[in-house]
Amino acid sequence: MNCDPIARWYRWLEYLAFGRALERRRNAFLPDVADARRALVLGEGDGRFLARLVAAMRGAVDYVDLSARMLDLARSRCGGQIHYIAGDARTIPLRESEYDLIVTHFFLDCFDEPDATALIRRVAAAAKPQSRWLISEFRDANWWSHLSVASLYWFFRIATGLKTQRLIDHRPLLRKHGFVLVKSEQAHAGLLVSELWRRASGET
Repeated sequence: MNCDPIARWYRWLEYLAFGRALERRRNAFLPDVADARRALVLGEGDGRFLARLVAAMRGAVDYVDLSARMLDLARSRCGGQIHYIAGDARTIPLRESEYDLIVTHFFLDCFDEPDATALIRRVAAAAKPQSRWLISEFRDANWWSHLSVASLYWFFRIATGLKTQRLIDHRPLLRKHGFVLVKSEQAHAGLLVSELWRRASGET
């Protein structure tokens, strides 16, 4: 999904719909990953979380986004502390066993099952043994969250051309590549979730 058409207003649209709830989900487990030395952040948006991440950790951060305008917003907020990469996370080159932290905040919901399966496989190959994966996502937990998720997909289909129409369950895909869920929090009656995963020792 390319958010160029709404990049300028994305922050305010988010606040209008959810207040600061999405920010709280992104930052929920940030203290748990402050010791990371090399992070890969995919599709984070306008840089609000990135600014918090680089302030918390001393390592290097690679930030990948398809939207040039989102990258510009992130760069204006974070400066040269981050390596900005314009490209599609499904196809950009990734070095094997490079990262000890992966971050996907409200990103995996942009993919259908085949694309998510392929994406998680290639990102997992770029993750080191005992790496961590920080995730915030929407969850279709009940009738209210189902309506909310359907409304979000409708909006992003109109605004950005997003083709995905339903949430996939990323949890079995992460488990398949050796990641274990170690922390989880929910908000907004189960609509929003924050997760911290860790790869079991020796898994690649």
